[in-house]
Amino acid sequence: MPKGSPKPQTVASAKWNEKAGWTAKTYKLKKEVVEAFAEACKNAGTSQAAQLTKMMTEFINEQNK
Repeated sequence: MPKGSPKPQTVASAKWNEKAGWTAKTYKLKKEVVEAFAEACKNAGTSQAAQLTKMMTEFINEQNK
């Protein structure tokens, strides 16, 4: 749950995200890579989150073989 004195909508969003299995992660990456990835996703017509999920899932499946 959010810290401090969050607004009701923040609490509701956090509760829904937890129930739905969503989580936020942060990574430090080179700015050039991040910008190129964003542009490539835009050109491909896909969201960055969808592409990251696809790549992560493929990597997990590859490693589990």
